[in-house]
Amino acid sequence: MSHQKELSVEQRDELFKLLKTRFEKNMPRHKNFDWTKIQTRLEAASPEKLWSLNEMEVTGGEPDVVAYDENSGEYIFYDCSAESPKGRRSLCYDRAAWESRKENKPADNAMDLAAAMGVEILTEAEYRSLQQLGQFDLKTSSWVKTPDNIRKLGGAIFCDRRFDTVFVYHNGAESYYAARGFRASLRI
Repeated sequence: MSHQKELSVEQRDELFKLLKTRFEKNMPRHKNFDWTKIQTRLEAASPEKLWSLNEMEVTGGEPDVVAYDENSGEYIFYDCSAESPKGRRSLCYDRAAWESRKENKPADNAMDLAAAMGVEILTEAEYRSLQQLGQFDLKTSSWVKTPDNIRKLGGAIFCDRRFDTVFVYHNGAESYYAARGFRASLRI
């Protein structure tokens, strides 16, 4: 992950081109949306927001527009990769879980990595909403924002899709697996 939180003009143009192509290939995700309005919003976005969107891309998330917030005027991007983003797997849930591991610590944790990227981990409701737009995580799973009452007891929740059904599971927050990552959202 880059430490510079601003894209070059070339990186920005390449990101816009990639997002437009993805947008056009996946119209059922955003019926009645106009790419020119989205691009105008992207062009007006802060350098940090564009950097975060690019981080979603370079870590394998394949971000795409999935919603528009009428109140704020923001477009909402979710990771729409078929499986949990490759560059964000093998992570325990949060820093406390990471610190609790005495040995075999993963490289990082989902909550800190999301914060470093400037994105939010999907909630269970957002994850279920994403699954209405396609079939995701058929072979992998994704951590989702865990309610405080579960986290206080040492647990964390994750989701996947099997048997044409979205499942929510629990695990110790310190656990990590090669096939579990996290999906993120970003408002621009």
